[in-house]
Amino acid sequence: MPERLRLNEGNRKWWTLAAMCFALFMIMLDNTVVNVALPSIQKDLGASLSSLEWTVNAYTLTFAVLLVTGGRLGDIFGRRRAFLSGVVLFAASSALIGFAPDQGWLVAGRAVQGIGAAFMMPGTLSIISNTFPPAERGRAIGTWAGVSALALALGPAVGGALTEYVSWRAIFFLNLPVAIGAVIVTLFAVRESRDKTVDRRIDYAGIGTLSVGLSALVLALVEGNGWGWGSPEIIALLVTAAVGLVAFVLVEMHGKAPMVQFEFFRSRSFLGANTVAFIVSFSMLAMFFFVAIYMQNILHYSALEAGLRFLPSTVVIIFAAPVAGRLADRIGPRIPMTVGLSLAAFALFLQSQVTATSGYGDLLVPFMIMGLGIGLTMSPMSTAAMNAVTPDKAGVASGILSMSRMVGGTFGVAAIGALFQSLVKDRLTTDLQGLHLTAAQHQHIVDGVGAGQSADALRSLDPSTAQQAGKAMKDAFVHGLSGGLRLSTAVAAAGAVLAFTLIEPHVKARRAAEAQAAEPMAPIREGERAAA
Repeated sequence: MPERLRLNEGNRKWWTLAAMCFALFMIMLDNTVVNVALPSIQKDLGASLSSLEWTVNAYTLTFAVLLVTGGRLGDIFGRRRAFLSGVVLFAASSALIGFAPDQGWLVAGRAVQGIGAAFMMPGTLSIISNTFPPAERGRAIGTWAGVSALALALGPAVGGALTEYVSWRAIFFLNLPVAIGAVIVTLFAVRESRDKTVDRRIDYAGIGTLSVGLSALVLALVEGNGWGWGSPEIIALLVTAAVGLVAFVLVEMHGKAPMVQFEFFRSRSFLGANTVAFIVSFSMLAMFFFVAIYMQNILHYSALEAGLRFLPSTVVIIFAAPVAGRLADRIGPRIPMTVGLSLAAFALFLQSQVTATSGYGDLLVPFMIMGLGIGLTMSPMSTAAMNAVTPDKAGVASGILSMSRMVGGTFGVAAIGALFQSLVKDRLTTDLQGLHLTAAQHQHIVDGVGAGQSADALRSLDPSTAQQAGKAMKDAFVHGLSGGLRLSTAVAAAGAVLAFTLIEPHVKARRAAEAQAAEPMAPIREGERAAA
């Protein structure tokens, strides 16, 4: 091995960054790699549609709910220890899923994967924040964000290729060598760190109330469109979420060993970064979700073909994120975040102009603009959040930021999904009036839009009526998609305004970072006093 690549004090931080990126790649790859394998999983295991949904939702639910807990436990017991525990748990559950004999085993394994990811994800960012000084943190986080985008970009292609040429089980076994590499590099390169300002008592009441509140909220968001937003089950979940989250705030404000210190949010930059994290995930994940359906159901691409056509967006993110990180080090995160969200809003506006006769060429330029916007936003956003707290609090701060992203994405898919369904139903009610359909036929067509069941919905109709109904379904889908993208446009534009308003200017942020470097054990309010 060349001397410059050998582990030493001069390059230890870069080896640490490499280990964190290994693990992050594995987490983010699993966010997208599974989706294209769902039809093969259904056929092989005889899984129901509900089980297929929970193959995705079980991972999302446990991941989102336990992010703050994972970050806080890392602060208390050691971030390297928590991170390694997450990697081992994630790899072990991946192996179990690969051998899954039935759908119950598969869903349970995905839930355990989410728990492992919840311990890993905050660890990646908090360890980087403790390893790199504030002046280099943006560059490191930019690399971290670029690896995240690379994994998201490769997910559909890797998943499609493995499923088609090997087996859907191979996409889970792929995690094992990546995990082994992450563990080896972490053991040799990463130094342990923890929050020495608190004792090691675990905030069981805080963990319990937060878990109940977030579990109910995420489950309501995931199932709201299917169960009906006015159904007793969804109302009960929303009430439970409200009670659990209010109880969590009360417990944290009066507890002796709180998991979350709400004084974090006195920092404008920390509040702004988490607000932007929610907004960018709200807009981005919903866009990717519904445009993927559009490319498959309207443009008739296969899952792999649709995944490959997202590459222009994600490739731009890969290159833009590290540049944005360096830019944040030089001029502060506020300007890159504001410009990035403005570009994302513009890209969403262009996509909202899609029509029933549009093709992929009409999406290509907006995809590239979106990639640039997201790349300029994500790493400065993470830098702003981590620079707003002292290194001792990096774990829980990273968990809160990751939770904001996860919940924002879930909110986005749920909200835009509800709007999409409403717009589709209204448009079909108008367009199908002259076709003299029975109530059952009308409902079948409504249900078929967006579900990839156009042929099934039209099979019982005569050829002339089926042709007109098919045209109406396509028109209604595009109408619903356009409306949903307009909502995303408004949310992203609001995010640009909030980023400019809330994120501290570079001079104040730099002074706060210098105060943290000089007094790493000082509480956050001292950093704010220095910034003022």
